[in-house]
Amino acid sequence: MAFSTLPLPQADLLFDPAFLPLTEADALLAQLIREVAWEQRSIRMFGKELPQPRLTAWYGDPDAHYSYSGLAWEPQPWTPVLLQLRQRIEAATGAAFNSVLLNYYRNGRDSMGWHADDEPELGPVPAIASLSLGATRRFRLRPRAGLAAAPYGLDLPTGSLLLMRGPTQQHWQHALPKTARPMGPRLNLTFRQVV
Repeated sequence: MAFSTLPLPQADLLFDPAFLPLTEADALLAQLIREVAWEQRSIRMFGKELPQPRLTAWYGDPDAHYSYSGLAWEPQPWTPVLLQLRQRIEAATGAAFNSVLLNYYRNGRDSMGWHADDEPELGPVPAIASLSLGATRRFRLRPRAGLAAAPYGLDLPTGSLLLMRGPTQQHWQHALPKTARPMGPRLNLTFRQVV
């Protein structure tokens, strides 16, 4: 495990580009695409109901209820593979997690808009561990109002682990923009502690 600190002010970001070996990451990608109960929910944007530009799933402890963008999530029970990943990531980061949000980006047209993971049920200074599997995508960060800092971009290769903690969500937003480049599937697992 080789975490490096990313150089952003008012943030606490640790990154390991090779948390999982390539062969294991590839096997997990195929297994999770096959086994997870994926959904494509609709969200309200610009006064219209639109399907989210990705597939999603929520797993966790029975009391790990979560909501964002007007969507309420009841946790599905941990699968053996998700429970094992949770335990490994907890051991590597020293953080505790009781849930995971999975995002399935089927190609470069699937995306995630600008947001911060600052919902009240995550607590004031959440730790969020983000595991990437599949195609490398560019993760973007931009400062929120009041913070004089430059935007930042980071490629997230398969098997990489990004830990966002401390004041990060208070001062920064992040996104996974669309890309016109041909792009294979990508999974992102964000482990969280719902309080």
